[in-house]
Amino acid sequence: MQRLKSRRQFQAVLAGSTLARTPHFALHAVALNADQVDLGVKPLFNVPAVWLGAMVPKRWAKRAVTRNALKRQIFAVSELYHAQLPAAAYVVRLRSGFDRVQFTSASSDALKLAARNELHQLLDRATQARTSAQAPALA
Repeated sequence: MQRLKSRRQFQAVLAGSTLARTPHFALHAVALNADQVDLGVKPLFNVPAVWLGAMVPKRWAKRAVTRNALKRQIFAVSELYHAQLPAAAYVVRLRSGFDRVQFTSASSDALKLAARNELHQLLDRATQARTSAQAPALA
């Protein structure tokens, strides 16, 4: 699995479609297939593989400890789904903050577990949407 590094790569993926959403996360993707790839996107991703980026803005996670913990969870969970995802570029984006009253510690096990469970839901939805889109229609 390749990691997104440049701002242009992140912008290209965020301009693509949103595959799945959960209360706290969103999964964005852009295809890298030869027939589906945009000519402006192709030079950004030189290897046809699964590319992944994580966006955890300060707006939703004020502490750096929390942002880094969430990014580690994103990369760890997505590694489990690597084989099920087609060659494309993906960005997992935190779209709302976790409740600081419920998760008082900046990097608690409860926060990591909640994020991990929600990331499993997110990637399950994305892989199910992919398999149902590829399934032949019954006539």
